[in-house]
Amino acid sequence: MTPALSRRSVLRAAGTVTLATGIALALPAGAFAADQYDALRLKWRELLLGSGLFDAAEPMFAGRLADLGNSAQGHWDTMAPATGSLWPDQPWTSSSSGDQVTASYERLKTMALAHSRPGTGLTGDSSLATAIAAGLDHVHAQVYNTTYTAGSGWWWNTQIGAAHALLDVCVLMYDRLTADRVAAYCASVDHFLPDSRVSSYTGQSTGANRVDFCRTYALRGVVGKNSAKIALGRDALSPVFPFVAAGDGFHTDGSFIQHTYVPYTGSYGSVLLGGLAWLFALLKGSAWEITDPGRQLILDSVERSFAPFVYNGLLMDGVCGRAVSRGLSAGATYPSNDHTRAHGLMASILLLGLGASASEQARWKAMVKGWLDRDAYVPLPTDQFLDVPSLGRLASLQDDSTVTAAAEPVEHRLFPKMARAVHRRPAWAASLSMSASDITFYENGNGENLRAWHTGNGMLYWWGGTYGLGQYSDAFWPTVDPYRLPGATVSRKTLSDGEGGQWGVARPSSTWVGGATDGEFAAVGMDVRGLSSTLVGRKSWFFVDDAVICLGGGIRCTDGTGVESIVDNRNLGASGSHALTVDGVAQPSALGWNATFPRASWATIAGFGGYVFPGGASVKALREERTGSWHDINTLSGSTTPLTRRYLTLWFDHGTDPAAGSYAYVLLPGADPATTAARAAAAGWLTVLANTVNQQGVSVPSLGLTAVNFYGGGTVGKVSATAGVSVMIRESGSTATICVADPTRQRTTVDVTWNRPVGQVTAKDPSVTVLGTGTSVSLRIDLDGKAGATQKATVTLA
Repeated sequence: MTPALSRRSVLRAAGTVTLATGIALALPAGAFAADQYDALRLKWRELLLGSGLFDAAEPMFAGRLADLGNSAQGHWDTMAPATGSLWPDQPWTSSSSGDQVTASYERLKTMALAHSRPGTGLTGDSSLATAIAAGLDHVHAQVYNTTYTAGSGWWWNTQIGAAHALLDVCVLMYDRLTADRVAAYCASVDHFLPDSRVSSYTGQSTGANRVDFCRTYALRGVVGKNSAKIALGRDALSPVFPFVAAGDGFHTDGSFIQHTYVPYTGSYGSVLLGGLAWLFALLKGSAWEITDPGRQLILDSVERSFAPFVYNGLLMDGVCGRAVSRGLSAGATYPSNDHTRAHGLMASILLLGLGASASEQARWKAMVKGWLDRDAYVPLPTDQFLDVPSLGRLASLQDDSTVTAAAEPVEHRLFPKMARAVHRRPAWAASLSMSASDITFYENGNGENLRAWHTGNGMLYWWGGTYGLGQYSDAFWPTVDPYRLPGATVSRKTLSDGEGGQWGVARPSSTWVGGATDGEFAAVGMDVRGLSSTLVGRKSWFFVDDAVICLGGGIRCTDGTGVESIVDNRNLGASGSHALTVDGVAQPSALGWNATFPRASWATIAGFGGYVFPGGASVKALREERTGSWHDINTLSGSTTPLTRRYLTLWFDHGTDPAAGSYAYVLLPGADPATTAARAAAAGWLTVLANTVNQQGVSVPSLGLTAVNFYGGGTVGKVSATAGVSVMIRESGSTATICVADPTRQRTTVDVTWNRPVGQVTAKDPSVTVLGTGTSVSLRIDLDGKAGATQKATVTLA
């Protein structure tokens, strides 16, 4: 280890600096002649700086640039090279995780950006350049070099975090570095990330991590002028492109999974897309352009995998895993949330467009502009997490009058492989999170997301088009009762932080999860199991035009605790007092108020929507104020600042150790008391055909809908199935569409009969065989290898 260096002599010196390794660094150097590597390096520099994307004098950017300069100045002022650290608050030791090394390089990158961008107050400062060079040398000499042996927990920092930041600084400060210095840094990267890291597509070298490794290789090749490294970074991407049958990666239904069991489209998936966007943009038109035909699957994923989870400027939490617990970091003044995560994804989509076709670019721009225009909760200028280039791309698009914003689609999307569903209507959207033997209840790890135990037990998120967009953004996760997540059925058994184990290992034993959809309506269900609990039961959701019909049956438990099914748990904000009306009677607005309504027919929460309880039901309600901190659920980085939010909760109390609990309710987003009361009074609108441990089904005649989730073979109403499948039938005029899916993804065939006079089958998927028509229609559906996808047949009605 080198002895402590004098801050004054190292940080304020000009001219030639002799580094601890004995290599002389002349400032500036201009070490290399221009070539194809320099072209790529300059392209990366332009991407980093956002050149041409913003006006430094424009207020939206001027403040950010000034903040960048202030941050850089703060790092410069506190930089104090010493044995074991570059900054006193970031000491690196062999027993640490390496976070401090990444943090040190990130601070140097902040200083380099301030030196390179206009409007920071430090642009072109030669003394700052000297300090950055000295800082690079100090970290290299002490820890990030070819002789340092890092602990096993360092892998992400040394191979991704620190490597990326170091190489970015090299690009930004390239003209201030000698060839020997650049070679030494590249050798360090090679030491920590050998080529063998991508020799097989397994373990940590999959999905988003693999893309990050490839970024390291490619940029190391650019900085160090090494064609083989760039080619390795390009070629090692290929395993990321194809669909996977299980585990990490993209699946044919649009699912994205990381850590084997975790739906992660909005976090790791977003990182993967962003990483690919940078590499596609960097290498396009070069000798190393990415030409693998599989790259089209990534371009297709924008609309197949990512867009379904973005709604009016937010990225749905149900596919963001541990990221939902990172709302406010210690020392931060501004929280991240589902909207800021969405903005980052949008910027990546626009960057990816640089490597896409003109038609793809046009569609993506229209889609992103629509999201931005409709984001009333975090308007673009207020998002403090966007870097200047990303903000520049998004702001330029939003101001572009030649691009017409696309409307939100009206559709239903099922993702069987990751047990997720998304329902979109003209004025609202909903998202459903479930779990099964191959999809975790929730993921925690590194002290993050410690109390999301029940998010996979049927949590039903929903937002209005112009209201409720901050429902899960406004300190929801640190303040909500984690046992009362909306839509979930749970045991009140006390669970410990991180219950069940880290990295998604906690999974139920059940296999029935998913459903059938025609792309607009859906029948979805799950075989419920409780985390570290004896809880079992069956839950179904029938998604229709203006409502979600929710059923629960066969609910039993022997934990010795109460069991509840949560109708809803609305976040009213710091001071909200939204009125609750039950059967036409306004309820008290005092905090701490609670009540039981033995025969409630309907209820509304002002500003949100309505709830109908078919036939009447015993419903409990609570209005409360809850306080928590982000550190409560994220000990890694969460702020300890206490936050208080008000909640209005409706739920069914199944009692202690229920043997056959059940419930039924209809969610009506946006409905007022008059609309909700009218729906409750319309006795013929909904018929619950079954709600047991074996089957759950409904009929809505006005919509031509009959839908049944069979957990085993049997008959419900006019529909029979020989095995456990999901069946949805929609009649329209003289025709009907029969949709069948296998939520277990294990069956080979099933016979389905609809006892309704049918003339003929006019269209069908190849998997469907017609066994008979006439007084009824019988179909045999080949489910083998269909991965839970819906199989369809269209018939004429006799």
